[in-house]
Amino acid sequence: MWENWGWGMPGYFGWGGMVLGLFVLIGLVVAVIAGVRSFLRTEHHPSATSGSHEENALEVLKKRYARGEISREEYLRIREDLRD
Repeated sequence: MWENWGWGMPGYFGWGGMVLGLFVLIGLVVAVIAGVRSFLRTEHHPSATSGSHEENALEVLKKRYARGEISREEYLRIREDLRD
């Protein structure tokens, strides 16, 4: 029923199958690490995709001041807080 194709247990690829399995396992580990690294770079770092957080906050502040939502004193106080 089972044939012995070389070294190892009958019906299996012997040492060749073990080496192939090792390469597949190493490839999967490398792929998972690369995927996690890519996810962490793009999802958790706003500067990686759309500028730094400080620039975005200052732009929002400028727009709010331009629309008249906040006074000049509030604008200056918040701008100083953001720069610290």
